[in-house]
Amino acid sequence: MQLTTEQIAQFHEDGYVLVKGVFDPQEDIDPVIEEYKSVLDNLAHDLYAAGEISSRYEELPFGERLIAIYQDSGKVHAQYFDFSLPQANVQADTPFWAGPAVFRMLTNERLLDVTESIIGGEIYSNPVQHVRLKPPERLTPINPETGRVQLGKTPVHQDHGVVLPEADDTQMLTVWFPLMDVNVENGCLCVWPGSHHRGLIDHCPSTRGLSVPGKLLQGKAVPMIMQKGDAVFMHKQTLHASYANTSDQIRWSFDLRYNPIGQPTGRPAFPGFVARSRNHPETMLREPAEWEKLWRDTRDHLATVEDAGSFNRWNADNPVCA
Repeated sequence: MQLTTEQIAQFHEDGYVLVKGVFDPQEDIDPVIEEYKSVLDNLAHDLYAAGEISSRYEELPFGERLIAIYQDSGKVHAQYFDFSLPQANVQADTPFWAGPAVFRMLTNERLLDVTESIIGGEIYSNPVQHVRLKPPERLTPINPETGRVQLGKTPVHQDHGVVLPEADDTQMLTVWFPLMDVNVENGCLCVWPGSHHRGLIDHCPSTRGLSVPGKLLQGKAVPMIMQKGDAVFMHKQTLHASYANTSDQIRWSFDLRYNPIGQPTGRPAFPGFVARSRNHPETMLREPAEWEKLWRDTRDHLATVEDAGSFNRWNADNPVCA
C-alpha cells in the first residue's frame, strides 16, 4: 500500500496525511482487542486480590468493564496496558504489555508500506509509542492533587517536543490510528495543518504533560474523524492534540513512531528494533517474544538505576510559560 504522489505532496505541505483503510478491521485490529481482554482480566484479578476493587466485573463488555474498574479503584491504570515504560521511577514490577498482537500491529506490512513511502525502506520502530484507552471524562477518576481527570484530553504539542535534542535531526514519523470509529465527541485527534513549517516550538511543562502555550498557536485545528482501519501519518513538528471524550464509551487508539535505521530515537534508554530493511532483511525483528524481552530487560535495568536521566528538554521558567 504505497502513497500516491498527491498524498506524499499533502504530507509535505500540511504535515500530515490521513490514509483510509490501512488496516483490515477484522484481521488486524480485532486480534488486538481480543488480546487486551486478557490484560484487563489480569488487572481485575490483581486489583480484586489486593482488595482495591469490590468486583472483577466479569459480566461487563470490555469498555464498560474498564470504566467500572477505574471508577471502583479510583485510579486510571493506563500503564498496565501500555507497550512502553514510564519516563521516571521504573520499578522491577512496573506493568506494561508487549503482546504478540500488538507486535503484529507495529510490523503490519501495509502500515510499513505507507511508512516507506515517506521515510524510505530502512525502517526502525522508535520506542516512543503508546496505547490510549480513554474513558469518558465524566466517568474518569479525578486526581485529588490537581482536580483534573487522571486521563483526559491530550494537550497541544509536537512529537519533536517530547524527545531529547539528540533526535533533532531524526526523520521521525508519527502514526496514529484508532481501534474504533472516532469523532469529535469521543475525543479524536486534531491537527494544525502546515504547523510543521514553523519548526520546533517552545513547550511548557504542566500537570497535563508538555504543551504548547495557546498564545503560540496559529490557525485552526482540523479534526481527524476516522473509521476503524484508518491511520494518520504526521511530521514530527506537526502540532496536534485530542478532544475530550464526552461520549459514553471509551476511546481507544495507538500512536507509534518510526525513523530511518541509524538515526537517534530521542529515547536512548528505551528499546527500538528494525521493523523493515530492504538492504539487510536479516536484521529485522520477527519474533514477538524477542520484542517483549527487550522491554522486560529494559525494565529490569532501569529499576536498578537511581537516575536514568530526563526525557524533558523544557523548563517552566521559560518566559513563554508565564
